[in-house]
Amino acid sequence: MRIGIDARLTHYSVAGISTYIRHLIHELLALEPAVDWRILVSRRQANPGPQTVRLVTPCHHRLERWALGTELLLRRLDLLHSPDFIPPAWGSRRMVITVHDLSFLFYPQFLTPEALRYYADQIQWAIGRADHILADSHQTRQDLISELGAPPDRVTTVHLAANARFGCLSGPFPALERYGLSPGYILFVGTLEPRKNVPGLLRAYRTLLDRGATSAPLVLAGRLGWLAEETLHSIEIERLRNQVRILDDVLDLETLVQVYNGAKVLTLASYYEGFGLPVLEAMACGVPVIASDRGSLPEIVGQAGLLVNPDDPDSLADALERVMNDDELRARLIARGLERAASFTWQETARQTYQVYQQVLGQVH
Repeated sequence: MRIGIDARLTHYSVAGISTYIRHLIHELLALEPAVDWRILVSRRQANPGPQTVRLVTPCHHRLERWALGTELLLRRLDLLHSPDFIPPAWGSRRMVITVHDLSFLFYPQFLTPEALRYYADQIQWAIGRADHILADSHQTRQDLISELGAPPDRVTTVHLAANARFGCLSGPFPALERYGLSPGYILFVGTLEPRKNVPGLLRAYRTLLDRGATSAPLVLAGRLGWLAEETLHSIEIERLRNQVRILDDVLDLETLVQVYNGAKVLTLASYYEGFGLPVLEAMACGVPVIASDRGSLPEIVGQAGLLVNPDDPDSLADALERVMNDDELRARLIARGLERAASFTWQETARQTYQVYQQVLGQVH
């Protein structure tokens, strides 16, 4: 059985979907070493490994589905998994795709015009082309069925997980010293883009300061995304310049683990998340979580965190005040969070994914 996994995106990105691809491949190869795996990578990929196939077709090219399919014709794949959701037009006997979210349907204003055209033009075709669809969450699965008409029997939820290296540390935290930080801050982790609702977080934080409920700084850790400059130069953040720290260079895992461990609370009040890995990463590090009550976040957080309306900065400020000042609540959320995070593993993600491969290939009924 020859199975291909499209990993070309990992050459261009280190976070998000690329994180999913790397973990999935690592666990699948360990789970089923007898399979004839073909890991499809960019021709520019450094040190690709013994089971990789270098390809010329770049990701997100307007002719990608045909060019990639042509490159794969001689590979004789029994199944191809496209973790970045767009499969080729041909080139494999069976096709599986992963759809991470449908934010472009619900919040088109939060995407660049180029990204919106790319997703809107191809998602319906991709769903029709795939033999099976994986969704990161039950919410995304339901959205695929209700909004795009995907057949329910061809869509399976397979949750993601946090890297096993995310965990509780006793300190010291040299990474925090490099940034001039001390433990006890409010933390946001994610790309600084409109979908993440950073302006709403800033308004809530300003309310918290005005109440005198905390003097802890707010740390925004993540790369700058679309319209980030507008957020970072808004009137709100200018008023908070001395209290807000922006860490846009946290690239290595060891540093990020320390940044989580130094936080008193993580907040992710996004308008939409297909999964929301930062909430799992924070919980695994023993950090209480406040998350949005929309998208997949309630599903992932469960009873282990507080949920707020992303359109209501006052409710976020109230939740932050409770977590920052109520030791009993903090202890309860930390215990629940550690238990919740431990229930998500990449080994289980790989096991469920491989089971779908077998079903698609007719090996399991």
